[in-house]
Amino acid sequence: MHEVEIQEGVIQVDANIIGQNLGLEPSEVQRLMGEGKLTSSCERGVNEDDGHYRLTFFLGRRRLRLIVDEAGRIIQQSVIDSGAAAWRS
Repeated sequence: MHEVEIQEGVIQVDANIIGQNLGLEPSEVQRLMGEGKLTSSCERGVNEDDGHYRLTFFLGRRRLRLIVDEAGRIIQQSVIDSGAAAWRS
């Protein structure tokens, strides 16, 4: 699997990407999602952002945001820990 796959309206993100950016082992990603401790949102771009998706993953005070194009290429990413207020791109 590529880092992000988009097929027929379904978006899948490689657990390695999520884990790496949120300080988790990939195996923890699915478990935490199942427990409702790691949540996500997906927004589809409109107008000048048409063809892009903003994927956001939340874990406690930490947030991973990925901006991807229709091919699933990550064109921007950021991580913030609201407790530490540290950004990484």
